[in-house]
Formats: sequence, C-alpha cells, structure tokens
Amino acid sequence: MAGRPIDHRRRAELLDAAVNHAAASGFAELSLRPMAAALGVSPTTLVHHFGSRERLLAAVLGRLRERVALDPEPYPDLGAAARAIWAHSSNPERHGIFRLFYAVYGSAVQAPDAYAEFLAQAGTELTAALRAAQGSEIDPDLAARRATLVIATLRGLLLDLLGGGDPARIHAAAADFTAGL
Repeated sequence: MAGRPIDHRRRAELLDAAVNHAAASGFAELSLRPMAAALGVSPTTLVHHFGSRERLLAAVLGRLRERVALDPEPYPDLGAAARAIWAHSSNPERHGIFRLFYAVYGSAVQAPDAYAEFLAQAGTELTAALRAAQGSEIDPDLAARRATLVIATLRGLLLDLLGGGDPARIHAAAADFTAGL
C-alpha cells in the first residue's frame, strides 16, 4: 500500500518555514525534532515531506541559495552590478538569511565533501552576473578575477556588517569600493 501523496504546496510552505526558522535560530537547529517542534508539526510530517534529515537539509540549502541570489538582470558595468549586489545583501530585511548563509558556508568550509553542491553553487550566479557586467570585450580570465575580487570584498564587508560592525563606516567603505570599479 502506497503512502499518502506529498502535497507540494504544503512541502513548499514547510520548507520556507524551515528556512525562516533556521535564519532566526541558527544553522545548528536543523535537526528533525527541534525543527518539527518549531514549525508546529511532528517529525513524521517532515519525514513524509522531505524523506530524511539529510534531504530536508539539502532542500533548505537549495532554498537558501534562492533567497540569497540576486535577481538576474543585465548591468551596464561592474560598478552597477556590485552596487546592486551590496544593496541586496546589506538590506536589513535579509540579515537573518545572510547570517544563515555564512553559518552554512562556515560549516561547508570545514566539511567540503558534505557540502560539495553548496560550495559549487555558492557564488556561481554572482560570478556570472559580474562577468557579464564587464562586457564581452574583456578577457574572460580577467573578468573572472575581477568578479572574484568583488565577491570577496562584498562578502567581507557584509560579514563585518552582520557581525555588528559600524554600519555607517561599512556602507561608506562599500560605496568607496564600488565607486572605484
């Protein structure tokens, strides 16, 4: 006898709630029982919708990548792309989701085999947008190096901001950096 079918709308709701919970309470809270309790469902409900803790974690990481991603659009130049990335990522409404991103990223750096997919995709969209913003006439290797520098700098500034650094100083530094592009 087959189990009841998965309600994909409900699964999406649970997934969004799980990401919100992890963003609010931390990456360490991604085990089934505490997650189920926080979401007001049973662990069996989560297993029904996701299959296992590992598959729930994979789904949460996928949704996290979606939430930190910048809407793809063409940018007139590297500076405009960097400013858009900074505005998106430094928005106070996204602080929780970016704190979760950094928590996951830190875990991934410590256990790269367990988070290989996450690490492989952690900057591909940004890199592509930043490379495209430089135009097709730029040497592809140079465009990739510049994109890497922009991502590393903005991530460092964002980490400082999320860690409680002086917002005015950090935003001014971001403005100085992006103006120089």
